[in-house]
Amino acid sequence: MPKKKAAKKKADTASSGRIVLRTGEALVEGGPDYCAAEPEVVIGELDGPVGFAIANQMGDQTKGHTKVFAILNCDVQVRPVTVMVSKVTVASSKYTNILMGTVQAALAHGVLDAVRAGDIPKAKANDLGIIVSVWLDPTVVEAETVDHAQLFANHRAAMAKALGKAMKNEPGIDWLLKNQNNVQHFYHQLGVEGKL
Repeated sequence: MPKKKAAKKKADTASSGRIVLRTGEALVEGGPDYCAAEPEVVIGELDGPVGFAIANQMGDQTKGHTKVFAILNCDVQVRPVTVMVSKVTVASSKYTNILMGTVQAALAHGVLDAVRAGDIPKAKANDLGIIVSVWLDPTVVEAETVDHAQLFANHRAAMAKALGKAMKNEPGIDWLLKNQNNVQHFYHQLGVEGKL
């Protein structure tokens, strides 16, 4: 009987241990090309390197790459605290409104989806921080009408997927070593084929 209790205690400790720094990315496509979402995330404890990076980013704003919290709406910030940074230099009000509207809300929902799915432990929601580099295709500003529903769905799904992969350390090193020569980088292949 004591062995079972000890094993259970060890399992509980492992599932509630520190998350110093984990990384993940995901791609979700669908709808017009500008709806593709490809977030890159870093997640970790607020009293560690991720928390320090969040504090530094929020205090060191850069024109065209403003850092903002992911929110459901004004006055409703999500947990774990999530800072989003644009991979694209923001240069127009239309782009800003889409990025800081539809995409910002989608990322916030994706964070909560990852908590609901159990990828992020709910008990650690106030102890963790997330930094997300956001890709919003700059051609979105050329669209006559923007499909905000598809844009929202893709960014929400991609954020949850990236966080799930980060927390599960996916893809794993064994998979990567086995599949290294079978995975072609899309733009490299276009270059090889002379299509860039």
